[in-house]
Amino acid sequence: MDQPAARRDRGEAMFQQVFGREPRPGSYPEFLQITVDHLFGEIWTRPHLSVEERELVALSAVTLARTDWELRGHIGAALHLGMSREKIIEVIIQLAYYGGWPVANNGLRVAQEVFAELDAAAGRDTDDDR
Repeated sequence: MDQPAARRDRGEAMFQQVFGREPRPGSYPEFLQITVDHLFGEIWTRPHLSVEERELVALSAVTLARTDWELRGHIGAALHLGMSREKIIEVIIQLAYYGGWPVANNGLRVAQEVFAELDAAAGRDTDDDR
């Protein structure tokens, strides 16, 4: 049987790989522990999908759910994992057929905001990305 400490270590390592940072405690530290231990320590470390494929699934799910906070985080994770902005946009555009135009429109808006924030932080002009 898997030891909780081993699962926690795997979860923290996977979280770091996906998001490029350590998990940050929020309002509910116990929920973060569950997320790291179970979601990242068990689900994200399963063998049949790559980390990048799992990120595409997560990006799709949070886009469809219209959870802007999580979508912002998963757009950042997708970029961190080496996905291009164009690939992220294509995923969101395709979701218009599965979740509706408002879902895709919202996702594209959030993506544009994230890209603009990243460009501003890097001192780049964002007009070329539209």
